[in-house]
This record gives sequence, C-alpha cells and structure tokens, in this order.
Amino acid sequence: MEIEKQFKIKFKKQWIDDLAVFWRLIKEHRLRLFLALLCGFAISGINGAIAWSVKPAMDQIFIKKSSEYLYFITAGVIILFTLRGIFTFLNNYLMNSIGAKIVKSVRDMVYEKLLKLPFSFFCKDSSGNLISKILNDVDLLKSTVSNTIKDFIVEGLTVVVLAAVAFYRRWDLAILSFVVIPFMIYAMTELGKKMKQVGMKTRLRIAKVTSLLHETLHGIKIIKAFTMEKDMKERYKKALTEHYRNIMREVRIEEFTNLLTEVIAGFGVAMILFYGGWLVVNDKISSGDFFSFATAVILMYTPLKRLSRVNASFQRGRNVVERLREIIFVEHEPEKGIEKEIKGHIVFKNVSFKYPLAKDYALRNVSFEIKPGETVAIVGPSGAGKSTIADLIAGFWYPTEGDILIDGISIKELSLRSLRSQIAVVTQDVILFNDSVINNIRFGNISSTFEEVLSAAKMADAHDFIVKLPQGYDSLVGEKGVLLSGGQKQRITIARAILREPKILIFDEATASLDTESEEKIQRALEQMRKGRTTVVIAHRLSTIKRADKIIVMDKGQIIEQGTHEELLSLGGLYSELWHLQFTASSS
Repeated sequence: MEIEKQFKIKFKKQWIDDLAVFWRLIKEHRLRLFLALLCGFAISGINGAIAWSVKPAMDQIFIKKSSEYLYFITAGVIILFTLRGIFTFLNNYLMNSIGAKIVKSVRDMVYEKLLKLPFSFFCKDSSGNLISKILNDVDLLKSTVSNTIKDFIVEGLTVVVLAAVAFYRRWDLAILSFVVIPFMIYAMTELGKKMKQVGMKTRLRIAKVTSLLHETLHGIKIIKAFTMEKDMKERYKKALTEHYRNIMREVRIEEFTNLLTEVIAGFGVAMILFYGGWLVVNDKISSGDFFSFATAVILMYTPLKRLSRVNASFQRGRNVVERLREIIFVEHEPEKGIEKEIKGHIVFKNVSFKYPLAKDYALRNVSFEIKPGETVAIVGPSGAGKSTIADLIAGFWYPTEGDILIDGISIKELSLRSLRSQIAVVTQDVILFNDSVINNIRFGNISSTFEEVLSAAKMADAHDFIVKLPQGYDSLVGEKGVLLSGGQKQRITIARAILREPKILIFDEATASLDTESEEKIQRALEQMRKGRTTVVIAHRLSTIKRADKIIVMDKGQIIEQGTHEELLSLGGLYSELWHLQFTASSS
C-alpha cells in the first residue's frame, strides 16, 4: 500500500489521526495481534486467579491449617506462574515481531518514497537528517507498537480482571481504592503533553548528531586537509551534549510520572489498609477476604503504573509520525506522461529559472535549439548557468518561466522516467557506489553482458587500469570510489554513460579530472560515440570543444554569443577572450 494512504490525515484532532496511523500499520498483522490478544487475556485471567486464590489459601492453610490444601495450593501456584511465564513470552514475542515488521515496512515505504521525490527536495533537507528519520525515528515505532500496545492490552485487561475480583470481595473497599485513579490519569495526561514536546526536540537533536556524523565521514579528507579535527570534535561534542540533556529531560518527565503514581498509589493502599483493617478488627470481613482483596488491588496498582508509560511512549511515536509526514506528503515527481522514443531535438524557449532559495535568476530568457545528432558546447565563466541548463534538460528542475521542448513536446508533458532512460549524464562530481567496478559500469544498463561492459571500458580508456586492480572488474571501489584516483573514477563514469547507449549525452566537465593524454583518448572515443546522438558538452577547457557543431557562450545566466569555434573567435567577444587566456596560460 502507498505510504501516503497509511499516514493520511482524516480526523480533526491530531492525536486521533496519529492513532489511526498506528492502526493502519498494525491491521496488516491482524492474526499476530489476535494471538497476542489471546495471550493477554490469558495473562490477565491468571493474575485474577492468583488474587482469587489468596482467600482460600488464607482460610484453609493459615486459619484452618489444612495440610491437604497446602499441597494443592502449592502445586496450583507453580502451575499458574508457569503458565503466566509462557503466555508472557508469547505475548512479548508476538508484539515485538509486529513492531519489527512495521519498522521494516515503513523503512521500505519511506525509501521508495524518497526515490520518487523531486531533486529539489534533497536540496532543502540534509542527508543526515533524512538518515536520522529513516533509522533513528522509525526505530522508535517498534517500541511504540510493541511496548505501548502490549502494555495497554495486557495491563489494561489485568486491571479490569483484578478490579472485578476486588468488587466481588468487597465493593465498598473497591470504590475506595479507585478514588485515586482519576488523579493518576490526570498526572499521566498532563505529563504526556510535556513528553511530546520534549520528545520532538530529542528527535531533532539526534538528527543533528546523525547529520554531523554523516558530514564528517563524507568530508573527512577536507577536515584533515584543513586541520579541522578539533573544531569538528567540539561541534559533535556540543550536539551530543544537547541530545543527552534532552534525553535526561525525557527521563525526568517519565520518572516523575512514576513518582507521582507511586505516591498516589501509596495513599490508595494506606486508605485500604486503614478501612480494611477496621473491617477485620470489627469482624465485618474475614482475614482471607481482606488479603484476597488487598492482593487484587496491589496487583492492580502495578499495571496501572505501567500504563503511565503507555502515554509517554505513544507521544514519542506521535513525534515520529509527524517527522515522517515531512517526507511522506511532499509531492513526488510526476509518474505519468508521454512515453516515446526520442530523437534528441532540444529547444529552449525563453527559459528563465530561479532556484527555490535564491534571490536572483540563474537563467534569464534563454533560447536556443539543438538538432538531433548535433554536438553543442556550452561555455562561460563560473556561475554563468551552464550546469543549470544540463539539469533542466534531464528534468531535475522545471523552468520557472518559458518552456523546454524535446522532439516538439514540452518536458512537463513527457514521462520523466522515459526521458531519463534515454539520457546519460557524466558530471565532474563523480558518483560511484560502494560496489564492484563492473556493477558501477553496469549501473547504466544492468542487463548488459560482460563483453559490452568490456567494450565500454575500453572506449573510456578504463580497461587497462581496471585489469590491474586486485580483483579486476570485481574489485570494490569503496564509498564514492575512494579507493580509486580522480581520473580512474571519472573514466568509470564515462564507461557507464557509454554503456547506456543514450539518445542524449550530457557531459558536465566530464574530463576535468583527466590528464591530457587520457583526455585525448577519451575525446577520440567520444567522437565515435557522439555520432547519431545529441550531445551537450559543458566545459571550461575550450580545447576540448573546438569541433562542436555549435558553441553557446553564457554569462550571468544569459546567452551572449552562439556559433562555431571559428565564428566566435572572429567575433572577438567573450569566447575569444577566454580562448586567448587559456591558450596563453597553457603556453607559459
């Protein structure tokens, strides 16, 4: 089932909505829940039987001194406690299994949702915070479901059964003992509200800790290069301290709730002892009746105190639901659209674009055309908007104004999955997965044969260094390809793009990490690959794009020049200036 349906908001009151979410998650495991309920009934019945047996034990053993009943009651106690242990084990196992299955299911659904979200979502939220929600927060659902429901069912039923025993033994004493219950409920409710507020802060604090840890692992090279170990240690220590303090606030609230329930229960027991003792002294009831009643009430106060934890646990679970809704109800990328085999005809029509948090436009009124099979280079100084154009073609963003046509169809009407399946992107920011070399290359086409992978690697000038690795094509590259050099990583990503055999190729500084010799080899390979394919090349190194069919020169988000290499040089504009600057630098 789609996760939006599981977490949907339907009721006016937030706590009812959150309760409904838990029920939707649990109802898929109705059989296990039913069996757990049966075990809960059994446990409650056994607790009632233990309280009930106190009267005959007192009357027959301690008053009448019946040795025959002594053996009977001893055997009965052993059987009752054994059965209670068995049913408690089964109840705990079933409820914990339900909790674990829900955690697995929610993590699976949230991960699937993340894959459907637009690229803009990941620019707004840190990866560390997202990881914290999926791992730390979702893990709390297990204890919320297993412990909360288990306590509510078992302890709630136990209270009902023991209350019935207490009423049967002495109704006036039972009413007296229940006087304190409203005070317990009030304390639990008020402190539960406080627990929810503090619990949300705790979730935010652990998210910050997770985010810092993720950033440290991701940027360890920079941290060491800039000798920032001490500063990062202080940041992490501060985040841990804030999380610890919030955890202790939760502990104080929870333990203060237990303290209040203990004190209130103490008043209740004192009243029962006083009035019950007076009844026994005045021969109003027997000692057996009183002790049977007292056992039922004392056994009842224990589950009542445990029920005080239910609200605190439920409030923690509500915080998890609220934080997950921050992901779940984000509108994902459109899944429907026109599916077609494209030829690669790209038209930008008066396209302007502004990033969500930016004040200024990254592109302003950009218009150009790329015909099928053409190679078009986009050049210009940093911040000119070159990479933004590449991202717009791949559908990572939609234009703020204007439109982009692919084969005459607006990119907003095309199926993004269909479009991207016919595009290959190679960026300067190399993305490799912690997997083998062959699987990283096959990421572009998972059904490809080894021979096809081999051919792509050779075209990308990667085969020679791959076969020298310890396990060749089966060698692990490490997280983000950390076990390879920059040039090696780049060549693997180029091989991945070649293997995809796309209709549109996008190279965003794709050869920036390569030496001159490797770059020349790859340029020759790419020239073969570009035949019959629309290719968009973004480059700072202008020597690599001399043979492009058209060069678009950008500055400050606008197109200022278009033409071939020779035409642009003859204009004596920005392109000519950039060319001569690079030529002079390379000659010196």
